[in-house]
Amino acid sequence: MDKSLDEIIATRPKGIRRSNPRRNSGKAQVLGTPNTAPATRARAAPAANGAKAVPAATAQQPADKIIVSNLPPDVNELQVKELFHTTVGPLKEVTLHYDSQGRSKGVAAVHFQRRGDGTKAYRQYNNRLIDGSQYWFLKLALDPSSHPT
Repeated sequence: MDKSLDEIIATRPKGIRRSNPRRNSGKAQVLGTPNTAPATRARAAPAANGAKAVPAATAQQPADKIIVSNLPPDVNELQVKELFHTTVGPLKEVTLHYDSQGRSKGVAAVHFQRRGDGTKAYRQYNNRLIDGSQYWFLKLALDPSSHPT
């Protein structure tokens, strides 16, 4: 190395910003009040990129269970039940996952009473923008024993 540190810095291209992937994006979460219902959040801002198409494989296999992720930390099981029961259909069970300190992990399993309601919920809520700042992500949980391979 025959160059000084100042010379090396001077020869680097200008305007390139490096980001730390571990650091937060800096975007403040605007989630409304802690008492805002998920149904209100989901209706507040439709997805900017429009509705996503369900892949053909999942459209042919009606599901009765979904996994919802990226939920705000202040959302509770009762709010998730209320949202999916009023907008999709009757539920068997909703399970919100918590860490060892009792904080929500932002992941819930929703089990519907009717087959096909999981697919309906997927179509309605996957990649849905909540409060203009956060997207929900849904996965269909298919029972491999009841579907052909």
